[in-house]
Amino acid sequence: MTERYCKVCEGWHGLDRPWPHNCRAEEPQRSDLAAPMICSDAMQPVQSMLDGRMYDSKSALRRTYRQAGVIEVGNDPARLRPRKRAKPDELAIKGSIEKAEARFNRGERVSKAPVTA
Repeated sequence: MTERYCKVCEGWHGLDRPWPHNCRAEEPQRSDLAAPMICSDAMQPVQSMLDGRMYDSKSALRRTYRQAGVIEVGNDPARLRPRKRAKPDELAIKGSIEKAEARFNRGERVSKAPVTA
């Protein structure tokens, strides 16, 4: 027999028989409409930033954008926030410069390999 833990009564119930009525999850609220989760193409009239005409259809507005080759961006305020730049590791940079200076002072030079033809 397979059992499953019940979050309502914090007990175990068998899956081969019906659960008690008080342990059943409530059915989610549903609309009487046949398809309640549809996004409409209609919108309040807006003026296009591209050609200045008024549009009340999302698809018609986006069609003009695609034809012109422009990109539609939203109004997300996060894109306007300045990005944080990584701070350079100044200690590592200073150490690298000191090593290079010491090698130079010792007379080490980078020599090019001889070209053989």
